[in-house]
Amino acid sequence: MANFFPRWTNLLPLKIAVCLIFIVLGLTAAFSYYATPKAQRVGYQPDQPIAYDHDLHANQLGIDCRYCHSSVDKSASAGVPTANTCWNCHQHVQKDNPKLEPLRRAADKNYDKYDGKPIKWVRVHKLPDYAYFSHQAHVGRGVSCKSCHGEVHKMRKVHHAKSLSMAFCLECHREPEKHLRPLEQVYNLDYDVVDYLKAKPELAKEIGYVVGDSSSEAQAKLGKRLKENWDIHPKESCTTCHR
Repeated sequence: MANFFPRWTNLLPLKIAVCLIFIVLGLTAAFSYYATPKAQRVGYQPDQPIAYDHDLHANQLGIDCRYCHSSVDKSASAGVPTANTCWNCHQHVQKDNPKLEPLRRAADKNYDKYDGKPIKWVRVHKLPDYAYFSHQAHVGRGVSCKSCHGEVHKMRKVHHAKSLSMAFCLECHREPEKHLRPLEQVYNLDYDVVDYLKAKPELAKEIGYVVGDSSSEAQAKLGKRLKENWDIHPKESCTTCHR
């Protein structure tokens, strides 16, 4: 009986299988990168109703994070400052600056354009609704704002600095000593562990710090001591964040 198909078709199933494998691998790689928070959120830098400058307020003027984010050490949410919080200072400073027009409309009852409507800040950091995170639990045990938000005190315009992905959180839960600080240093965004230990010679000797240790080595030694003292055992199960 005559062969209806040319000989090259014998390899056709194998070729199709190989192509399908490469297509699946390519789609998987593309999804794993482009559909992660690192690709979608890191670098996100929206315009705000008022061009608030963290570098000016938090870095140059030294305003504590908790003045504006007043619930960060008391609840799951860090909180967004009300117009009245901003107006406490700006009724005396730069009051007539046109850049503060939205603030005057929201807070200055003597302003002819006053409407009392809250400022509509654009949220920069937002975890998915299915993930639970408590600011109080973290800053209350020595995790600084800087660990998750980067050098926010030096940002003239706030951007999303860290991925805040599940892997990002798990890395910290598995080795919390890399991030733990003394409680009095949590809101000091210029904190340097080596300088801190040099100023605390007894503590430095106790944890085995020696002059010449790198920042990471010093942090590991101090973090380990803080982890032991506070009996910190971060959970890694799914139910920790997905409740």
